[in-house]
Amino acid sequence: MDTQDLTRMLHTKNDSKIVLLVADGLGGLPVEPNGPTELEAARTPNLDSLAAQGVSGLSIPIKPGITPGSGPGHLGLFGYDPLKFLIGRGVLEATGIGFGVNQGDVAIRCNFCTLDANGNICDRRAGRIPTEESAPLAKLLGERVKIPGVEVIVEPVKEHRFVVIFRGEGLGAAVDDTDPQKTGVPPLAPVAHDEPSKKTAGIAQEFYSQAVKVLADQPKANGLTMRGFATKPHIPTYEEVYGVRAAAIAVYPMYKGLAKLVGMDVIGAPGTLEEEIDVLAKAWNDYDFFFVHFKYTDSRGEDGNFEAKVKMIEEFDSVLPRVAALKPDVLIVTGDHSTPAKLASHSWHPVPTLLVSDVCRPDGCTTFGEKAAICGGLGQFEAIHLMPLALANAGRLEKFGA
Repeated sequence: MDTQDLTRMLHTKNDSKIVLLVADGLGGLPVEPNGPTELEAARTPNLDSLAAQGVSGLSIPIKPGITPGSGPGHLGLFGYDPLKFLIGRGVLEATGIGFGVNQGDVAIRCNFCTLDANGNICDRRAGRIPTEESAPLAKLLGERVKIPGVEVIVEPVKEHRFVVIFRGEGLGAAVDDTDPQKTGVPPLAPVAHDEPSKKTAGIAQEFYSQAVKVLADQPKANGLTMRGFATKPHIPTYEEVYGVRAAAIAVYPMYKGLAKLVGMDVIGAPGTLEEEIDVLAKAWNDYDFFFVHFKYTDSRGEDGNFEAKVKMIEEFDSVLPRVAALKPDVLIVTGDHSTPAKLASHSWHPVPTLLVSDVCRPDGCTTFGEKAAICGGLGQFEAIHLMPLALANAGRLEKFGA
């Protein structure tokens, strides 16, 4: 029996409210010996106040030493074993923008990038090209790229991101990403790992070849990389596993997509963090569980900008009084993974996590940060155990056994 089987058996309903606030890529590292992390350097009076009321710890997104992508990182927070429920980024992006991925489709999350005269990547995100510039280019690719024997669907997402769906017979998704994760080199060739995926890899290579010709005159987005080749999985819903009516509030499509795949209702159309809290307040009486996602702590970490990430953490902290005013029975603050500005990438480091409820056991922590959290009462734990803790603190789990 795994943890989800156990929660299925034990969950019970009441009127409690649970809020999971996720600051994407929250965890960090000092840039100098003995210096503060981004979270420790930020002025966070509201997080510190909550830390004094609650219990802190460090969550391990997957397993010790394993660096998670955003999809696995969030799945763990939602209580789904990322090693069991494998969801590719392409499906997440497509679902997040409301595109219906069919069984047998292969969905791929793509980035526009900037190529130099030698075909090497000089900017992996095409200068974070704005959506109003990138969306017409995605549509142009959908109109111009034609590959015999397969339907090619291209949909814009946000900024430098877009989705490609290959629809045809006998396609596999075991294809490596073409993003080399660095500049100064060309995009990688798509490499397949089984026979059906060889067909997909060939289609992907042809798509790239045609696409760069279409984009050749673009000043920024004259190339692309392909990530997260994926087919649609079967995943049990939040209602099945936890017995809660769950809602997701997010700006970026990928996180909406993941929430939909686990049976959450995606509500509102916020564009800012303040607007996300507006949506939360408006829907407060309609749901039991709320997942609220804040992206920009991760983005600034990936940019390698320590000070900008600090400012994003402070912006995140500023909305907490509005959330606390709603009087959630359980409030959890955490991240899906660490994105230290020092590394300018996701990392394996455990993530500071805070749980506040009337029945939690306060641990004496008076600040919220990596050094404090390592001494907190939650200890270091795998993220998949966070949902049972939330349900228990909300009085939503019955006793196991006689």
